[in-house]
Amino acid sequence: MARILTGIQSSGRPHLGNILGAIQPAIELSREPQNESFFFIADLHSLISIKNRAERDEYVRAIAATWLAFGFDTDRHVFWRQSRVQEHTELAWYLNCFTPYPMLANAHSFKDKSERLADVNAGLFTYPVLQAADIVLYDAQIVPVGKDQKQHLEMSRDIATALNTQAGQPVLVLPEARIDERLMVIPGIDGQKMSKSYHNYIDIFVPEKELRKTIMKIVTDSTPLEEPKNPDTDITFQLYSLLGTSEQVELMRTSYLAGGYGYGHAKQALFELILEKFAEPRRIFNYYLENQAELEQKLLEGEAKARQVARQTISRVRQALGFGS
Repeated sequence: MARILTGIQSSGRPHLGNILGAIQPAIELSREPQNESFFFIADLHSLISIKNRAERDEYVRAIAATWLAFGFDTDRHVFWRQSRVQEHTELAWYLNCFTPYPMLANAHSFKDKSERLADVNAGLFTYPVLQAADIVLYDAQIVPVGKDQKQHLEMSRDIATALNTQAGQPVLVLPEARIDERLMVIPGIDGQKMSKSYHNYIDIFVPEKELRKTIMKIVTDSTPLEEPKNPDTDITFQLYSLLGTSEQVELMRTSYLAGGYGYGHAKQALFELILEKFAEPRRIFNYYLENQAELEQKLLEGEAKARQVARQTISRVRQALGFGS
């Protein structure tokens, strides 16, 4: 049995890019009978940028509701908030003491903001160490990551190896990255990678009127309605292709090439497809946001299971470092 670990920061509501690129693939992995999945909400990481408690709590609930809306089995697997298992931060301190400064200075998460050091807090600088603790605390064997996170996974392995070497024994399991080369970058409504930081995302859970308004903002060229259009360079078509059946996609492609089919028609088709495809996830998402006691109970049950595993790992680390009783 393979133990798979995935975490998502509570730095915003999940958008279509998160769902297609991370959440659905992770849930598909969890459905394989040989896999044991540990999925958590990285709310401690989000404190780096979000100081407002009410805002963080809102995002935590939205992320939890999204995982449940897409069918994650919390009875079979483990699902929790990072902040509710204190062993994350204890292990992060131990790992900090085995992490060289140059490694953190070269991390993408720091270098991307290193030109504005006034905006960098210690949490951002040591982000990869807490991330390493998140992973090795649960003896994770496989960590699905995008190409942009490959460096941090390698750092997790290096930090854990340093502790193991000092201890003279394999105290921590070294994780393996799983990078799905087939996953394309999900385009946002402006053509860049869909991202909360670019404000170009599609939130599939908002009310219909708001969802349609967002989709109608998708950037297009100025080709007149009556003229043929190139589907391969159009953002609306690219998004439709990720969601539609082969027959639906081919029909839209034919319409683009024939002319007399405007971008407004394509956007309306994308809007209707999202409502159809995600009707049940939208219903479940809204149910849990309206019944937060049930959502909280799911998280509490998962946190009890997570603590059992975390305490076993932290006990091994304490003993290996000479802090055990």
